[in-house]
Amino acid sequence: EANLRGIAAAKAGNKMSDVDKAARSYIEEKGYGKYFTHRTGHSIGLECHEAGDVSSVNDSIIEVGQIFSVEPGIYLLDEGIGVRIEDLVLITEDGCEVSNKVSKDLKIVQA
Repeated sequence: EANLRGIAAAKAGNKMSDVDKAARSYIEEKGYGKYFTHRTGHSIGLECHEAGDVSSVNDSIIEVGQIFSVEPGIYLLDEGIGVRIEDLVLITEDGCEVSNKVSKDLKIVQA
């Protein structure tokens, strides 16, 4: 849900910090805020990690044509578990287009 809320906020005219806030606020709402210890995403260009991040301190305005990741995560380090769902979005005139079509349905994997 945090990932989906971040994607919903990924629109031209919004700030990168708006995307972070949308994802982060849901995680905080559920009581896991202290376990979200990184930024929500990063810019994508010729390199995987380009300058410009999706974080609470980046108030850059999102523009049409930008591509960045939306990848909120929760890490319970004491328990050795964590989860992060990452999508890349292309900002369009009407919002954004998610580059992958992988299902977000829960799948339990046993070792």
